[in-house]
Amino acid sequence: MTVALRAEKLTRVFTSSAGDVHACVDIDLEVNEGELVVVRGSSGAGKTTLLNLLGGLDQPTSGRVWIGDVEATALSEDDLAELRREKLGFVFQSFGLIPVLSAAENVELPLRIARTDPAEREERVAEALRLVNLADQAPQRPAELSGGQQQRVGIARAIVSRPRVLIADEPTGQLDSRTATTVMDLIGELVHTRGIAAVVSTHDPLLVRRADRVIELHDGRVTSVSSGSVAEADVAAIEEITDAAPPVAQPAQSEEPAGEASESAPLTRAEARARRKRR
Repeated sequence: MTVALRAEKLTRVFTSSAGDVHACVDIDLEVNEGELVVVRGSSGAGKTTLLNLLGGLDQPTSGRVWIGDVEATALSEDDLAELRREKLGFVFQSFGLIPVLSAAENVELPLRIARTDPAEREERVAEALRLVNLADQAPQRPAELSGGQQQRVGIARAIVSRPRVLIADEPTGQLDSRTATTVMDLIGELVHTRGIAAVVSTHDPLLVRRADRVIELHDGRVTSVSSGSVAEADVAAIEEITDAAPPVAQPAQSEEPAGEASESAPLTRAEARARRKRR
């Protein structure tokens, strides 16, 4: 397999008046083309910091990162920006869409920045929206789309430049469980059919079963690495505990357009588990 992303002894220390915070400590990681790696851990475990370092959005205190055979941590700011534009795609929890632009225009932004030829831009945007099943929503603005649709626009924007590596930080954090499953399935399908290397962070144990590999972070350190099948057994154990607890009402966005009421409530963990067993 071809290694698309590699990190060696990656460390990030933040200094404050209260002392040093070791957000990432000596992390080694390789992600192959066509592989979906989930980074799991509680809030504050270092997931976002790790993804920012891997994606070149932050510089490590020590350690190195390679995208393919290019050492990203050795590049100048201008060269690093070009590498991010051409080789990396980013998906964020907050969607990050520009409200006044249509879905197609939001997806087109990276290509405009890269000064891609207009005819090629149009072709790539149409292709990206087809891949996320939103071709019919191309002219709609974010406010006219559901939360799940907005996140799929975000994914289309991330892949429109045909990146080698996809970085997704809590991409389902604002979605209900049913929509989150759809989004994770989409990311997995894109990774495996288009040969993208993806690193996705989540604290939701129900989503790790989509992964080829699962990395556990605790206090900035890798505490375990497992395959998706092993992680799924871990999920089942967690569900045994959470099924006995009463469901907690949480605000969620569904696949219903903004401003319309959803016809179905988000799945509880027990319901999600029962659905998977039926499948």
